[in-house]
Amino acid sequence: MEKKLILNPLQIEITLSRLCHELIENHQTFSDTILVGLQPRGIFLLDKLIEKLQDILQKNILSGYLDTTFHRDDFRRTNTTLLPNSTKIDVSLENKKVILIDDVLYTGRSVRSALDAMLSFGRPLQVEMLTLVNRLYTRDLPIQPNYVGVEVNTLQHQKVIVEWKNENREENQVWLVWD
Repeated sequence: MEKKLILNPLQIEITLSRLCHELIENHQTFSDTILVGLQPRGIFLLDKLIEKLQDILQKNILSGYLDTTFHRDDFRRTNTTLLPNSTKIDVSLENKKVILIDDVLYTGRSVRSALDAMLSFGRPLQVEMLTLVNRLYTRDLPIQPNYVGVEVNTLQHQKVIVEWKNENREENQVWLVWD
């Protein structure tokens, strides 16, 4: 297996700060905005962004976790039992600006599932997408992020691995891996 470092810990910190400032530029007080992390991997990025945003703005930012397991288009195509993650959205999304957050945007199918799942919590005024890594040339659906940490040219057989310290990793890092 070969691997190439895409983002080192310092680059991740710089990227997260830039993303936070882009969000602040477009959403200012976040009074009608909620950040929603897609389960399972988007919640780690969400937690880091929320921590930085609250530190910069000195106020609480509405956020939540969204599980899309039963909204996936491949839900009934597997023989294994799918175990859902928890959804934690404590407010209505009705007429709110929602920013969906995921660590890697690959085919776009998880985002499509999230759009379906999100409607259970109200009809948002606007939906945006933030991703740490936007994989180019692998999209199945016409979905593009509004906020991007880094864009990476990838092939189908390659994987992007995001490692976070709070997942018992030594450092925050992003890798491109292939055989």
